[in-house]
Amino acid sequence: MSDTVKKYIKFISENKSERECVQTFIKEAEKKGYSPIEDHEILSPGDRVYITVYGKAIALFEIGTEPLEEGLNILCAHIDSPRLDLKMKPLYEKNGIVYLNTHYYGGIKKYQWVTLPLAIHGVVAKKNGEVVNVVMGEDDDDYTFAISDILPHIAQEQMKKSASEFIPGENLDVIVGLNREDKKGEGKNEVLKVLKEKYGIDEDDFLSAELEVVPAGKAKYLGLRKDMIIGYGQDDRVCAYTSFLAALEHNKAKRTCCCLLVDKEEIGSVGATGMDSLLLENALSELALRLASSTEIKIRRALKNSYMLSSDVNSALDPLNMDLYDEDNSSSLGGGIVFNKYTGSRGKSGASDANAEYIAKLRRTMDDNKVKFQMADMAKVDVGGGGTIAKYAAWYGMNVIDSGVAVLSMHSPFEITSTYDVEMAKKCYTAFLDIE
Repeated sequence: MSDTVKKYIKFISENKSERECVQTFIKEAEKKGYSPIEDHEILSPGDRVYITVYGKAIALFEIGTEPLEEGLNILCAHIDSPRLDLKMKPLYEKNGIVYLNTHYYGGIKKYQWVTLPLAIHGVVAKKNGEVVNVVMGEDDDDYTFAISDILPHIAQEQMKKSASEFIPGENLDVIVGLNREDKKGEGKNEVLKVLKEKYGIDEDDFLSAELEVVPAGKAKYLGLRKDMIIGYGQDDRVCAYTSFLAALEHNKAKRTCCCLLVDKEEIGSVGATGMDSLLLENALSELALRLASSTEIKIRRALKNSYMLSSDVNSALDPLNMDLYDEDNSSSLGGGIVFNKYTGSRGKSGASDANAEYIAKLRRTMDDNKVKFQMADMAKVDVGGGGTIAKYAAWYGMNVIDSGVAVLSMHSPFEITSTYDVEMAKKCYTAFLDIE
């Protein structure tokens, strides 16, 4: 198996939150000569710098020989994934069982999250300024967590409901402890004792925490030939990590290269760490200041003249549900990197719709570098669809297209990709960084 695939499986097994991804990116980037932009008053061709936003988004830049206003080659992907988030007051006990109350994040099928081994990743910020990293439920010989479900013998009424209704969102509460019914309240106190001993946190510290409930365990090879990968968070860390590897290994750039890895895509790219913000503009302004190109018109020209691959996964053709797909315009596992001219839904709503000239340039680049690619839509017209971050980049006037890896069982706790497609993604992104 290729080194890229091995590294990728390790990455998604160990990094299940945005903060963990960014911390790993920083650690690996600094080994390759990247440093915080704050360390530089002036930048020159060949310099490598990074900018982070609240520890949940990162932009890495390799300074090229051409003026910044000529544009950048930007690899963009998101590092958040569907999950369950703990509420601000999550801990409670009911009839001897201790629970953590959750609110789901992003588009999930709620019924897929019950009766699975679960883990908790995130941070707790204490009033004294200390930020505590939390990982619970991942060690093989340690505890885990779960959400219960009704046994089939008494679930007749539940099973009459639609799939979107029979597991209410308020019932996605995670079991974290047990207590005898004649000792009410002591189970919650025992859980708090463990948290105090292990992490030094009190119940009030949940008020300033970001704790994410995710599937426990490592990603694994799928299939007898190990030609697929099954694991949590492949949407969209499969594109983020391969983009990161391409940026890390690239050198001697003509056009300045950027690897932009952002947060909040799964809930509309909102907030300071999402693409629907001034994140990119602010980062580029910091860069321009150190390149003596900080006039507003030069920054606007840099954005307008940029090329971007807005990399996000695409739905893979599901042979057991062919009625949902236009087969000729669908992506397949093992078909290579996917280019999606437009996403959105029902009349391309929410799409940016890449122009033909840009697609032709990409086709030539891929063919010249022997990158296997496929052009695809998400599903049949009027079946559904989804938005990506491409439209936020297009707002600047730059050329941008959706691209990424085909995924089967997208947004489920355990998604499926092809090892070949992971390799092609890395090869595609490497070739793109030299596009002119």
